[in-house]
Amino acid sequence: MPIKSRIRTIPDHPKPGILFRDITTLLGDHLGLRIAIESIAQHYKGERIHKVAGIEARGFILGGAIAHQLEAGFVPVRKQGKLPMETIGQDYSLEYGTDRIEIHTDAIAAGERVLIVDDLIATGGTAIATVDVIERTGAQIVGCAFVIDLPDLGGSARVRERGYAVTSLCEFEGA
Repeated sequence: MPIKSRIRTIPDHPKPGILFRDITTLLGDHLGLRIAIESIAQHYKGERIHKVAGIEARGFILGGAIAHQLEAGFVPVRKQGKLPMETIGQDYSLEYGTDRIEIHTDAIAAGERVLIVDDLIATGGTAIATVDVIERTGAQIVGCAFVIDLPDLGGSARVRERGYAVTSLCEFEGA
């Protein structure tokens, strides 16, 4: 059974007209979770990944397991104010305002090879903010991996325009 069939769609959440792609059904399916983690890890095997940067919060679940498979370290990409030590961050636009993501200043060293991981890419705001922060560390971004791509919203195209490869396990058309 493919990954896409293990993802639940919830209409009109969080507001009318939105089709929310819920990966909790995938996470709760031991075989689906294994397939997702192993598929992404296999794609990057041999790329000498030093760190996997997982975007809060579902990117933590996937990213930690992928880091383990790749024998790499894990870096949590957190919302502002969640990390206890000195951070570097990046603001990004939301539909109604802005938000900020951060990593510890000592989380990634210049020259390290980094894979960015999250569950879904939609408009790409959080992914691009993560790219911006990691670029400022002097690390090399090897790619960005997602379980779900919503290509109609343009996020994966924005990441590719920045020169980075995007890997996704499935796509859903529309919002």
